[in-house]
Amino acid sequence: MLEKIITLEDVSMVDFLGIHNSNIKEVAAAFPKSKIISRGNEIKIQGTAPEIMRISDLLDSLVVHYQKYGKITQDHVRGVLNGIGSAISAPVEEEDDEVILYGNKGVTVKAKTDNQKKLVEASTKYDLVFAVGPAGTGKTYTAVAIAVRALKNKEVRKIIITRPAVEAGENLGFLPGDLKEKIDPYLRPIYDALDDMVAPEKLKLYLESRVIEIVPLAYMRGRTLNNAFIILDEAQNTTPMQMKMFLTRMGPSSKAMITGDMSQIDLPKNLKSGLVDSINLLKGIKGISFVELDGKDVVRHRLVRDILAAYDKNEK
Repeated sequence: MLEKIITLEDVSMVDFLGIHNSNIKEVAAAFPKSKIISRGNEIKIQGTAPEIMRISDLLDSLVVHYQKYGKITQDHVRGVLNGIGSAISAPVEEEDDEVILYGNKGVTVKAKTDNQKKLVEASTKYDLVFAVGPAGTGKTYTAVAIAVRALKNKEVRKIIITRPAVEAGENLGFLPGDLKEKIDPYLRPIYDALDDMVAPEKLKLYLESRVIEIVPLAYMRGRTLNNAFIILDEAQNTTPMQMKMFLTRMGPSSKAMITGDMSQIDLPKNLKSGLVDSINLLKGIKGISFVELDGKDVVRHRLVRDILAAYDKNEK
């Protein structure tokens, strides 16, 4: 009896094997003469050479499906098993042009509004994109999804996401803990988005190996970022000097997306917003896209749209 060990990289074994190993049990039941054992991130196959090859091809097909759609179901496993007589491939799933990526635990991340779709489209055509709009329009979430998709598709080697640590009515220095513990709450929306899009163990690996970096803007000075997708979030709270510093970090084969909300500038009144300044300066440059989102793009609670409209009316 021959033996082959398959090591699954960047795959959540809990999701891949199924609840109580139900997915791998489906595979084992289809090959009663062989033995399939899962341990850690390895699957050991024992059997004849032809069966080992067929099982290995089947698992490869399931891995491809998992990496694209972020989940494996027993129905999918049965569907692939039914096609064993010919070339094994993942069953064709209905493609949706609005889908940006298939995230963690089957979460489907879509562009939900026309302007979000414009943002996704702009990211494919331009290396530098500005996305400006009020709270709740999905700027940050969509930007992170686009970056994760680029990483999954191997269009970039890493993702860097940064925010200026500007105090919005609270004093940062009086928060408890070291610098990281003080800064992390400002970066929490980024972590929340990534939690939807990347399996926990994979995200942990990416963060530890710095394939994904989430850092305060001050830490970007002096860096040149090659083959990376860079996101500057909350850009309305940068100064013109900080914005210039960020924009000049782009290296070869890099993409950058800048998101911000002009109505939530928390800078001291004597400082000009770097976002406002850069939009005025750069609008005539070819190769830069500007996408403006508005109240119609709000994807939070239905009341958020009415709240924004009320504030806008009051400020006019």
